[in-house]
Amino acid sequence: MGAPESFTATTEVGHYINGRSVASTSGRRQAVYNPATGAVARQVALGSVDEVNAAAAAAQAAFPAWADTPPIRRARVLNNFLALLNEHKDTLAAMITAEHGKVFTDAQGEVSRGIDIVEFACGVPQLLKGDFTDQVSTGIDNWTLRQPLGVVAGITPFNFPCMVPMWMFPVAIACGNSFILKPSERDPSASLFIADLLQQAGLPDGVFNVVQGDKVVVDALLAHPNVKALSFVGSTPIAQYIYETGAHHGKRVQALGGAKNHMVVMPDADLDQAVDALIGAAYGSAGERCMAISVAVLVGDVGDKIVPKLAERARALKINNGMELDAEMGPVVTREALQRIEGYIGIGIEEGATLVVDGRGHKVPGHESGFFTGGTLLDHVTPAMRVYREEIFGPVLSCVRAKDLGEAVKLVNEHEYGNGVACYTRDGNVAREFARRIQVGMVGINVPIPVPMAWHGFGGWKRSLFGDMHAYGEEGVRFYTKQKSIMQRWPESTAKGAEFVMPTAK
Repeated sequence: MGAPESFTATTEVGHYINGRSVASTSGRRQAVYNPATGAVARQVALGSVDEVNAAAAAAQAAFPAWADTPPIRRARVLNNFLALLNEHKDTLAAMITAEHGKVFTDAQGEVSRGIDIVEFACGVPQLLKGDFTDQVSTGIDNWTLRQPLGVVAGITPFNFPCMVPMWMFPVAIACGNSFILKPSERDPSASLFIADLLQQAGLPDGVFNVVQGDKVVVDALLAHPNVKALSFVGSTPIAQYIYETGAHHGKRVQALGGAKNHMVVMPDADLDQAVDALIGAAYGSAGERCMAISVAVLVGDVGDKIVPKLAERARALKINNGMELDAEMGPVVTREALQRIEGYIGIGIEEGATLVVDGRGHKVPGHESGFFTGGTLLDHVTPAMRVYREEIFGPVLSCVRAKDLGEAVKLVNEHEYGNGVACYTRDGNVAREFARRIQVGMVGINVPIPVPMAWHGFGGWKRSLFGDMHAYGEEGVRFYTKQKSIMQRWPESTAKGAEFVMPTAK
């Protein structure tokens, strides 16, 4: 594969409402940076209540006809969209790298995982089938069906500007809803490219809308009476706010929050495999993943064996502009993120952690103003330290020592987050006990980042998820539909006279 073409458009990123691009009326703008250079690449318009009202009105107007469209015809539109995504996936990946900073091959992987969800949503005729019982009572049949909610919205994070929206809108649209996307203002360009592909695929105007913005737009979506449900991915404090505020306004809410993912390495594990897993899962995408491994729990004598190997690999990371194909790690998304991450490293040292590899102050030749930090490795971290308790969201791996499996499991289970976890072992009983006893929503056995495939669904436990249903998969279909139960009887089957009891099976 040759060098990919960089995304360099400088036009302002606006909104997409009712099938056309819309300029903002708020007058507010925010810079969008190229993280590799530190330079302002373009501006994004920050929406107002007016844009939310316009998008909600367009979505509400489009909903009845789209909901009445047979599921197989909705699936055909998504199938057209799928073909366009496959045709333009490298263009979309280049947009992601230009605004997020992750390496191009990682961005390609993000697009591919989004495509998986679209493929899943193309099977919606099967997914929407209901249940039927003949003669549930004398002369009465009973069946259930699932119907769309109406206008639904997605509020998505900067770290996956393609994949996370695709956790939401393909399933929502396939189920017959209309959709409003509020993408991250840090990397907004992918949202408009997706909107254009959907239009090319034949999606009716108003079914998919994009409103760029910040908290003003989020609060307007939460309060708008036409918006029936919201799906969110981001930090735990905001997830809790979205969940509580949405519930206050009577909306269905699915809010995925933060994480502090552990990887337990048992004494019998293949240490070279464990090192490979930790390096990729901790430092891939500069640690800006909600499924990144940020804590290595080293059991027994593993710590003294594995930490030197981790240090060697962390120091050798190839850090560069993400469009360079040999890059293993790119910059972080903003200067503020860089300062926060490096500030946490200082806090960890102050609290007594051993600094094994210091990534602070890393400079990439030719990109000295970019938002780069190196891979950092901390050892002898304890549960009392902030670097253990709090989500850093950067390339910082903390090593904690544990004497045995029981102590490791207790450590993980007592953490407030429960998004993802992994265990490296050759022992089948250890693997089984770990998977059963761990209080975490997504578990990997010798798999460092156990993100479920499209038909299984994604979601954590504890303070990593607010709401009852996980993202995408059949859980997504349930989230974006409501069940209706119908009992039917015909006059010829009806007994004469008033009935003073509910129908029974007698």
